[in-house]
Amino acid sequence: MKPVQSSLKKWMQENENFKENYIKIKDEVLSDPEIKEFLALHPQLTKQELNRNLIKLYEYKTQSKQCSQCSSFGQCKNMLQGYSPILHMENNEIHLSYEKCHSRLHYEKEKDQQELIQSLYMPKEILQATIHGIDNDKTRSKAILELLSFIEKAKSGLPQKGIFFYGPFGVGKTYFLGAIANKLKELNISSMLIYMPEFTREIKASLKDDTINEKVEYFKKADVLMIDDIGAEMQSAWFRDEILGSILQYRMMERLPVFFTSNYDLKQLEEQLASTRAGVEKVKAGRIIERIKQVSQAVEVSGDNRREQ
Repeated sequence: MKPVQSSLKKWMQENENFKENYIKIKDEVLSDPEIKEFLALHPQLTKQELNRNLIKLYEYKTQSKQCSQCSSFGQCKNMLQGYSPILHMENNEIHLSYEKCHSRLHYEKEKDQQELIQSLYMPKEILQATIHGIDNDKTRSKAILELLSFIEKAKSGLPQKGIFFYGPFGVGKTYFLGAIANKLKELNISSMLIYMPEFTREIKASLKDDTINEKVEYFKKADVLMIDDIGAEMQSAWFRDEILGSILQYRMMERLPVFFTSNYDLKQLEEQLASTRAGVEKVKAGRIIERIKQVSQAVEVSGDNRREQ
């Protein structure tokens, strides 16, 4: 049997079109500025070595280097999405390897940061909220200042207290939570956002599959816990004392901040928490309020109902 090289050479000689294309591609590859620079740094490479590695050199030439031909990670043209080719020598042989490009590194960083925000039944627009998206007016200036103060303190260490945002329906209290969570993720601080009415139903459902302890432990230990719309509906005494009370007690002892939003101020919320199906229990509701005061500071948010605009 004739050697493969001999057969290939004969085939090329008999197929002029292929031979012409091969020469054209070879000329284009060897005239590429980056490849010329690489070859200049390695003058020991022989013609035979170049011919043997022409496919590698062609692959390098046709790929985008560090996003030079790609507008974004999603629009990457390379064979390995998000990876940039590198030519190098090892043991006097040409090698082609790939490293992550700038766009992929940025994409992975954003993905990792987004995973720092966990949510339970929070609207998508809240999860995309930003500090710059908050309307700055006189009725909200104090709340905004407290928000910015928390963020600034978090740069050097997580503050012990979050903020209890209270005020009328539709003034943007929930948006504040999303904006804070997205700002904290830039500091690699994780947040857990909970919509209180659905959280209550989630916990009750967990009794059936025996996952309640696991979930409660998760909420206890989140870096920053955010509870939206506390007091929105009547809760059982069991949920108030055994679930909410347990979470707040742990976070109070561990000095972990909690953010809240509510349509009630603390006095009104105490009355709401006291009213259960079992009757009015002011003492137990008062304990919850005291824990809320230990893990947050109350700040009023007022203004027009933005949901009607």
